[in-house]
Amino acid sequence: MQWLERTIAAISPRWAYKRQAWRSGMDALYDGASRDRLNVNWNPTSTYDENRMRATRELMRARARDLERNSDIAQAVITAFERNVVGSGMVLQVRIPGEDELSEEIEALWKEFCKAEHCDITGTQSLEEIEEMLVRRYVVDGGILIVKVNVPDSDFPFKIQIREVDELDPLATPSGNNRIIDGVEIDQYNRPVAYHFKKYHNNIAIPGESVKIDAKNVIFWRRKTSPRQVREVSMLATAMMRIKDANQFIQAVSVKERVLACLSVFIKKAMPSGPTGRVVNQQQKEYSYDGVTLSPGMIGELNPGDEVQTVIPSGQASDTKEFITTLIRLIASGLGLSYETVSRDLSTVNYSSARQGMLEDRKTFKKMQKSLIRNVLTPIYLEFLDSLFLTGKIKVRDYLENRSKYTAHVWIPPGYTWIDPLKEVNANKVALESNQDTLARICAERGEDWREVIEQRAIELQMIQQMMGGESSGKNQASVGVDEEE
Repeated sequence: MQWLERTIAAISPRWAYKRQAWRSGMDALYDGASRDRLNVNWNPTSTYDENRMRATRELMRARARDLERNSDIAQAVITAFERNVVGSGMVLQVRIPGEDELSEEIEALWKEFCKAEHCDITGTQSLEEIEEMLVRRYVVDGGILIVKVNVPDSDFPFKIQIREVDELDPLATPSGNNRIIDGVEIDQYNRPVAYHFKKYHNNIAIPGESVKIDAKNVIFWRRKTSPRQVREVSMLATAMMRIKDANQFIQAVSVKERVLACLSVFIKKAMPSGPTGRVVNQQQKEYSYDGVTLSPGMIGELNPGDEVQTVIPSGQASDTKEFITTLIRLIASGLGLSYETVSRDLSTVNYSSARQGMLEDRKTFKKMQKSLIRNVLTPIYLEFLDSLFLTGKIKVRDYLENRSKYTAHVWIPPGYTWIDPLKEVNANKVALESNQDTLARICAERGEDWREVIEQRAIELQMIQQMMGGESSGKNQASVGVDEEE
């Protein structure tokens, strides 16, 4: 408070308070920084995100998992990511220059490794199933941990172990100059150097004990949104309240409609009459209404003098569709998806709007696909390739000297189909003829390898020519036989 306001406060505190409030409102350069009555309750703290996330991370994760189990809208969001990011699984293609036979051999070994008994330390999930689980936990929990494990006396010694983020020990104590933030040990550059997992005995975490695993043996797939962020944040953080509102609204409307559908009869008894004065009246037993609900066709009795009054909220039935649609649009847009992808409602779209929505959705899915390939699948494949060399399954003498040559590969994500294939085929034809696109990129969008497409097409054309040539020669021989008989 300035000296003038303090002077005025000695005479009229109310006047001084008003002057100070108006001065504060005029001092703000931006409307968003004003402290007027509209923003009086908007006072967020100015601290870096990781400190604030630590206080709310577990609660948000628990709420997100509850929505995963009990909300069909949340399940629709999760399955949309699973369906479009993973689909039928990522396809590996080895591209070692000048080593076609070796590339095919490694691809065959990779397909064998992707089986549940070879890649999963528990032996229960194939790599495709693990990919789906990774995407689900990435959306719900905000992250997932993949631990590299080596098992001796096995056809494929290298295996992976999937661990949830709540297995990290937040009570782990640091040793040395490094810091530990909720189980993640980081150095002075905020680079993870180790992960501390809870130690269990009979499925119960042992207090004060943890297992330390070096960061080179752990893949922590999460979304990082700030430079000093160390742990994960659920992708459903901004959509939780909307999903909860939709669930509660649907439940309220459902209860109302069930009540309206009940045809019930209540028998109302008259007030008991009897002699007045000192004569003692016989008291009748009264009914308790605790826990009584309506059911179709029920007949109930009321206590003497009681009446049945119902409260029927108006406007819900007519506004239900519009309100739920608005909520789903907000939930979907906040996650980078379209309303149609989450709701599966295509009643209000045409070809142009549906195609535009699919293009925007695919940008979101491709972004997650690239993150999954770059941060998870590629490190797993490189570790798998090193294990093949160390166990002698591939005979390459200069592998260590030319490792970059033998690790050349590409991942082909699941392909997409279009609403009107004819229009897309014509557009691709024009793009190819005008050199605006390539066959490799067109095939990649469909989840196919352009080399395989060309090879298969060449085989088919060759077979067609052989069959057509055989039929023509047969016809010629038949005609020659007829002429000889004549």
